[in-house]
Amino acid sequence: MRRRISVRENPSDREQGAAVVDFALIGGLLTVIFIAIIQLTLVLHVRNTLIDAAASGARYGTLADRSPQDAVGRTEELIRGSLADSYGSDISIGESTVSGVRTLEVVVRAPLPVIGLIGPAGVMEVRGHAALPS
Repeated sequence: MRRRISVRENPSDREQGAAVVDFALIGGLLTVIFIAIIQLTLVLHVRNTLIDAAASGARYGTLADRSPQDAVGRTEELIRGSLADSYGSDISIGESTVSGVRTLEVVVRAPLPVIGLIGPAGVMEVRGHAALPS
């Protein structure tokens, strides 16, 4: 005697395999979001490091026994000690006035890290100031 096979599907049978697809879609989306947050954190770290190096270099260049040219060397040394060498390759100095006070200004132009520390050069520009002695 033969058993008859029902053509009708059980409603729970239609859902089989859906969890795998959901996991793949949600997992991929969460991975992209996680990588974007890590990259944003890296960009902020690089920016803050460059600002600190420029400000420290400007303060160093305004010391009594130093020249403004020493500010460039100090800034480059600080950047190369904490980031890749390419970040310390475009440093310039000049005088500016901030709120009526003459200051030494150190300007650093560096790559914007897009993928890890790799990115287009000269896109990010930060400035550091220190009051010049009267």
